[in-house]
Amino acid sequence: SGETIEIPVKASFREGLSVSEFFISTHGARKGSTDTALKTAESGYLTRRLVDVSQDVIADQEDCGTEKGLLMEAVKDNDGKDTVSLYDRIIGRYTSSKVIHPETKAVILEANKLITNEIGEEIVAAGVTAVEIRSVLTCNSVNGVCKFCYGRNLATNKSVEVGEAVGVIAAQSIGEPGTQLTMRTFHTGGVASASDITAGLPRIQELFEARKPKGQAVITEVSGKVKSIENPKTGFIVTVLSDQMKDGEPKEYKYALDSSAQLIVKKNQLVKAGDRLNKGSIHPKELLRVSSAEAVQKYIVEEVQKVYRSQGVEIGDKHIEIIVRQMLRKITIIYEGDTELLPGSKVSIAEFKAANKKAYANRQRLAVGQPELLGITRASLQSDSFLSAASFQETTRILTDAAIHGKTDELHGLKENVIIGGLIPAGTGILKEKFFHYEKPLLDEEELDLV
Repeated sequence: SGETIEIPVKASFREGLSVSEFFISTHGARKGSTDTALKTAESGYLTRRLVDVSQDVIADQEDCGTEKGLLMEAVKDNDGKDTVSLYDRIIGRYTSSKVIHPETKAVILEANKLITNEIGEEIVAAGVTAVEIRSVLTCNSVNGVCKFCYGRNLATNKSVEVGEAVGVIAAQSIGEPGTQLTMRTFHTGGVASASDITAGLPRIQELFEARKPKGQAVITEVSGKVKSIENPKTGFIVTVLSDQMKDGEPKEYKYALDSSAQLIVKKNQLVKAGDRLNKGSIHPKELLRVSSAEAVQKYIVEEVQKVYRSQGVEIGDKHIEIIVRQMLRKITIIYEGDTELLPGSKVSIAEFKAANKKAYANRQRLAVGQPELLGITRASLQSDSFLSAASFQETTRILTDAAIHGKTDELHGLKENVIIGGLIPAGTGILKEKFFHYEKPLLDEEELDLV
């Protein structure tokens, strides 16, 4: 179970171990071996799922023209010391807005420019604490990502080339160090803190599969102020006064917590929607419900990084961002407007945007949707491409489903093209997509021969 046996082995092998000492040491050795064996299998499967969810992400254009970005700050630990400096987080990315010197107000770097090592040092020296950078999470590209939002290719240290299969690179960059993570959670003794509930590989899977975490923390649904914290025998009751008014009075929200919960809020403290009330991990789907998609993206990226950093593994943020982007690629329709979408159905962002664009052009009412967070396995199975989904898992179900619905596969990803033996739309194959169009479809001629 990962608990330590509190009996020291006093003797060495040379002096000779007592029977109990001998068996304690074999216990440790066997535990290590089983752990390694399980870990390789788990980590290999994680890599496969990551590749499957992100294989269709390709750097497919120069610039998507988005004006959004992510605000990057240094990552600090509980004592306020930098665990990751601002320099390390912004290097090799493009700015999304001007970087301005906090004192002289001079422009250090214009928007949409690459932050090189020299400029990165200049920004930090100027005392800038936060920089808004382009990110794949805010990229407007329909199928892949654009050069500006991805930034520098970490393998070559040059700007990423159009046609690079950045999705597969991301999946392998996250999966490969997976074998270095621990399988079991080693308890650090004493009171179970939030950190040792799950760590290592299981925590990574918990995050990427968007599961309910072990030791879930209670989060506030509204922004406001903590009015009172009552402590009856059964546990805590935290009352939050909302910023929103109802009949001239602020609305009250009460949260019941377990008596064993370690509270991290005090009376009269200001809280934002999605803030934790006690120690523990946040359920990403809950966070999406009460807060924004941006908050969830940020949370998953930071939590995944925490696990890898604890093992001394460094991974570029952009790799995790690509996976998180794929987890949020579906939208649930709340209101259909004058589009052909159905309320309650899940559609891809591309389909949603296309339907709204069409409605907007005809001056019709637009559809309203809500982002949906899917775990990587579900996201792969709900991919727009049935070939890619069928080659992943549950083949029969997906193929029957595709046949019933009469689906067509647009062959945007790598897997689909490999399956039908075509040229993949990455590397030099991306040129085929852009510049060559057949004058007439090939299928018509073939059908005649079959008859």
